[in-house]
Amino acid sequence: MSFSTVLLINLGILAVVLVSDLGRKPFNRRRLVRPLIVSGIAGATMVQGVPSHGDGLLLVVAGVSAGVVLGALAGRLIRVDGERDGVPLTVAGAPYAAFWATAAAARIAFSYGAEHWFAADLGSWMMQHRITPDALTDALVLMALAMVMTRTLSVVARVRTASGSAGLSAITAR
Repeated sequence: MSFSTVLLINLGILAVVLVSDLGRKPFNRRRLVRPLIVSGIAGATMVQGVPSHGDGLLLVVAGVSAGVVLGALAGRLIRVDGERDGVPLTVAGAPYAAFWATAAAARIAFSYGAEHWFAADLGSWMMQHRITPDALTDALVLMALAMVMTRTLSVVARVRTASGSAGLSAITAR
């Protein structure tokens, strides 16, 4: 995958997440479904074919695991803050934006570095461990998608806890 494609993917995910979450917003069906749709489209178009064994599979599992941890941390930076018309409200501010921007910048920097700063060392490591470029790409894409999905699930769990099952019913009804 070219660096410009990596840049567009990461900036796109960052933009969707920040537009969706920054500020005080109702946590409604659209905010619940949007990340699922974006993640599904990105995964279907970007994931090359996850390896089924060996070090490539371990790299993908590590990427997904990192995404889950980062997504859980990002989810903790969103506060559930009351309700408006029976719909739970969430609040995300500058720390949330900085966290997502840092995660996107790290993925972008790694991708740039893989082509320009440490291409030979990375290539040697990948050959030694029999990891294909597609497996590396899949690991990075799935890390970003796992981060988005885990953030969403984390917020849903906290909205449900804060509002009870009635709060979740209000989300899915609207």
